[in-house]
Amino acid sequence: MSTQPGRKKKRFLAPQEKYEIWMQLVRGETTIADAAESARVDRSTIAKLREVARLGALDALAQSRPGRRDRRRDVELEAAQADTERLRTALAEMAVRLTLAEGKDSWG
Repeated sequence: MSTQPGRKKKRFLAPQEKYEIWMQLVRGETTIADAAESARVDRSTIAKLREVARLGALDALAQSRPGRRDRRRDVELEAAQADTERLRTALAEMAVRLTLAEGKDSWG
């Protein structure tokens, strides 16, 4: 497949490249035009990258609850606590069975 005259060959940026470009834009170290030229992509690609990164950051910040525990950790803690209680109950039942099997004579 050949490209049309005057049209650049499509180039895909790795996620790390996109992040670095976005950070340079955020810090004011580059412009969209300069970033596009150095990455050898179209300016619209850089503009889209900036918009996607902005929306992604806003979504992540909207879901973030600083100072609050992550709900996933609470689920893991609850599962561990339930498992501990199950094991405690099983151990108590086994102790009772052992006592009944051996009888009171083995106590002393």
